[in-house]
Amino acid sequence: MSNILIIKHGSLGDLIQANGAIQDIKNSFKNSKVLLLTSRAYLEFMSECPYLDGVILDKRLPRWNIFYLNDLKKLLEKYNFSHVFDLQNSNRTKFYKKFLLKKPVWSSSETSLEIGEKLSDFNEESVLDRIEKQLKKSNIIIKNTKNINLNWSIKDISRNLKQYTNGEYILIFPFCSKKHKQKKWPYFPELIVKIKEFYKNKYPVLIAPGPDEIIEAKKMNAKIVLENKDPIKLNFLVSLINSAKFIISNDTGPAHICSHLNKKGMALFGAHTTAKKVNIGNNNFKTITVNLLSELKVDDVMNNIKKFLD
Repeated sequence: MSNILIIKHGSLGDLIQANGAIQDIKNSFKNSKVLLLTSRAYLEFMSECPYLDGVILDKRLPRWNIFYLNDLKKLLEKYNFSHVFDLQNSNRTKFYKKFLLKKPVWSSSETSLEIGEKLSDFNEESVLDRIEKQLKKSNIIIKNTKNINLNWSIKDISRNLKQYTNGEYILIFPFCSKKHKQKKWPYFPELIVKIKEFYKNKYPVLIAPGPDEIIEAKKMNAKIVLENKDPIKLNFLVSLINSAKFIISNDTGPAHICSHLNKKGMALFGAHTTAKKVNIGNNNFKTITVNLLSELKVDDVMNNIKKFLD
């Protein structure tokens, strides 16, 4: 039995997008063990993924840390991987190919290019189009890459929700990575006020902040969903999204979950990218795109909520 390695460190949205590809790789290597190399933040979550036979932690320490790299190399060599599917396609994983994993057949964006095709042109395509091309180049049968199934991660959280609501609720994701402040719409506090004024007590407004977002979340007039005063785990997050009546989000990881769960809601986009390129949006989960998020008015967002929610 051979071993297959998939590399996907993150981010959350990218990892969610990779679930269909992971399933297709597993289906194409049914008699092999398929393992994922990922970051600590996703270790527990992806350990429950039914398309994987195991998950390996990559602490992603600096590459000048030769002791860590040597330990990682020894660990990976124990598995004697026959194939590596690099779904991260980063400078770090290129380094791994050159120094840590020289023997396996390697699949990456660069190995997927047609003759004369530039990597810069390849990277202009949508995320899922790129993954699909990469897998096809490796003779993977494509069935799920663009039809991502997250049902495996949905749990029964009805008892957890009782402290926040006895019925339907609106879920807000007003935050984004500190590295990508341009993705953040600044008027979520005002929007929450508008929602409460219009819907009264019909729909409680819930927020599920990350580790660095709890203080900011407490400044908003919404119910903060936590687990023992800590941010909720990823399977709780997926389940919370799945149970929501409507979701409004920035272009963040939770927006990918909403889109692939086909939830009713919307994601707000500025000019930093397009919804098409990151594969967010469908008949239920809409997108609003403007040049500058700061110019997107609260009333415009509220009018769209009324139109799609009612």
